[in-house]
Amino acid sequence: MELYKRIIELIDVNLIYCLIPIILTLIIVELIFKNRFETKKVLNLIRWTIITYTIVTFTFYLIGMVINPDEYAFIDRATGPYAWAYWMMFLSALILPFTLLIKKLASKYWYVILVAFGMKIGMYFERFVIILTSFHRDYLPENANSEFENENTDLIDLFSFGIGIIFLQGLIITILTLGIFEIIKRKKTAHNTI
Repeated sequence: MELYKRIIELIDVNLIYCLIPIILTLIIVELIFKNRFETKKVLNLIRWTIITYTIVTFTFYLIGMVINPDEYAFIDRATGPYAWAYWMMFLSALILPFTLLIKKLASKYWYVILVAFGMKIGMYFERFVIILTSFHRDYLPENANSEFENENTDLIDLFSFGIGIIFLQGLIITILTLGIFEIIKRKKTAHNTI
């Protein structure tokens, strides 16, 4: 179970968190190079990646709830004071990706970005809260506040570095994927002319 959890974490960090930059790069490529590259096929690959990832992670979640229900604490979260937020995150991570089975919705870049954002809305909200609370340290004594000013700038630098890395990763993944689809297209074209 730990190995499976580690594999999911690696996929999260190296692919799922990069979905928004990947799709944004696809939009830019499509706008600049009108129908030159296989952007729709890459978007379709992203669509099936999201659907597969949702099935796998939900299966992992269900197995985890059966094997170790204390660790997953579904009832406490689903009925507690923040139940509305939990249900919003849960349903947008579970139901929203399956709307990509509708081909008309899945072919729209902005809808796929919405789904990618909805899948990880909990992570985005968590990061937002961490950054916001680091700016508002009203509970510290006045003289300790100056000690933490450097920490705030360090946190902002770290956050912007993290966003930059995610966007760079997304850009590289998009370029590689478009390159692979371009090579496949050329091989098919060369094979058909022979």
